[in-house]
Amino acid sequence: MECQKEKNLKICNCSYGGCGKKGICCECLSYHLSSKQLPACCFPDEVERTYDRSFQAFAKAWNL
Repeated sequence: MECQKEKNLKICNCSYGGCGKKGICCECLSYHLSSKQLPACCFPDEVERTYDRSFQAFAKAWNL
């Protein structure tokens, strides 16, 4: 499967300026899961900007 980085960048809400994985979803997901986190796209924008990508922050953001 070919990466669609340019298409992904249009919908990526990651606000971390230095992210080298932005738009490369498979690398982003793998990186965050290995750190027991979720990527930015799993969070509403206001929560994503806190950089707390924990599962707990995810549950709180979505009232789970």
